[in-house]
Amino acid sequence: MNNSDQRKRFDYKWVIIGLCFLMVLVALGFCSSPKSLYIVPISNALGIDRSVYSITDSCRYVSTAIINVFFGFLVAKFGPKKLIVAGFGSLIISTLLYAFAPNVWLIYLAGVFLGIGLSWTTTTMVGYVVTRLCKENKGTIMGAVLASNGIGGAIAIQIISPIIESGAEGYRTAYIVVACVLAVVGVLLLIFFKDPKREPIDAVPAKSGAKKKRGTDWVGISFKEALHKKYFWGILVCIFISGFILQGLSGVTAAHYRDVNIDADTISLILSFHSLVLAAAKFLTGVIYDKAGLRATTSWCIGVSIISSLILVFIDPSPLGIALAFVYSAISSFALPLETIMLPIYASDLFGAKSFDKVLGIFVSVNTAGYALGSPAFNLCYDITKSYNVGFIAAAVAMVAVIVIVQFVISSARKTQIEVLARESAKSTENDAVEADIAN
Repeated sequence: MNNSDQRKRFDYKWVIIGLCFLMVLVALGFCSSPKSLYIVPISNALGIDRSVYSITDSCRYVSTAIINVFFGFLVAKFGPKKLIVAGFGSLIISTLLYAFAPNVWLIYLAGVFLGIGLSWTTTTMVGYVVTRLCKENKGTIMGAVLASNGIGGAIAIQIISPIIESGAEGYRTAYIVVACVLAVVGVLLLIFFKDPKREPIDAVPAKSGAKKKRGTDWVGISFKEALHKKYFWGILVCIFISGFILQGLSGVTAAHYRDVNIDADTISLILSFHSLVLAAAKFLTGVIYDKAGLRATTSWCIGVSIISSLILVFIDPSPLGIALAFVYSAISSFALPLETIMLPIYASDLFGAKSFDKVLGIFVSVNTAGYALGSPAFNLCYDITKSYNVGFIAAAVAMVAVIVIVQFVISSARKTQIEVLARESAKSTENDAVEADIAN
């Protein structure tokens, strides 16, 4: 094979997917995964309650929710590359504000820029790009890309934790280091990222003669039709509660470990272990979806979220308590894909290609609205009871309700899918008959 043939065989989409992997590794891994490490030092440095500090998370999630409502419009107008570059600019501004903020108001502003930046560099953007580039095994590929969050988090925690613990103002230095990392990766994306081509909806397969292959596209329904489906609103409820619970839990675990007197080195080790397992969990969740389908995947993720919420209640500095912390870190990792990889999968599997961009934006907005309320709620629980345990138990009960609702959502969506594919098949058969008559 000559060099010309090798060049023809090379598909640049794998470079784009690799850049998406790096983008998520840095954006989520360095800007989001270590967030719970900052709660105590920033609250102490500024002399504020944790619930007051946690409003910065609400600012982040509200801005993300608002931006994602318009994601379909923005990505169609500007394309993904411009949004990604703007996202990295917002993340750099955010980290510098966190680093130099003398009061809580600039901390809140930093949260706004963090939300804007993550809107254009993480789940929604990855879902859009991977869906455009890959027509099969989207779950596996999306899981692999979003798994970089866990790898990035593990790296970031090991770098950032010692800097934060170096002194009362150590968190400021940590944020400056993060800003430098973001700048380097942002330049790489500016140079090498290329916008994926959009395919017409008619190019999406829509066969009813056999069961839709898992992990592939189907033609779907319009956004207007989706709004009139009861299961659309049902899945929104599930996404909101999942975001509220899961982000609330992950946002307070490090503080909870400190409250029960686990030492800083052990906490750092536990969080790094969690990040590494999370990387594997996101990839495996994508594989599970491609192999077993939506119902099995969601049931598994929600089920482990219930168990992991209850485990947190029993964590303490004893050997058994620390062992439970590692168990929590492992199994909770398989719940967190509900707020990342499963959002594009929900949009694609339940509603199809016609409404994918708009539905995905709405899903991420509703998810982040849950984020906005979850973190303050858990921290308010701590301020009132001086413990997070009541919140942990309530979280398990709420996720039991979610696993029930999801079953009805999937069943209703499957009925709609069968009807749509039957119509498409009938239309295709009719067109074939007309073409045959013309030919004769």
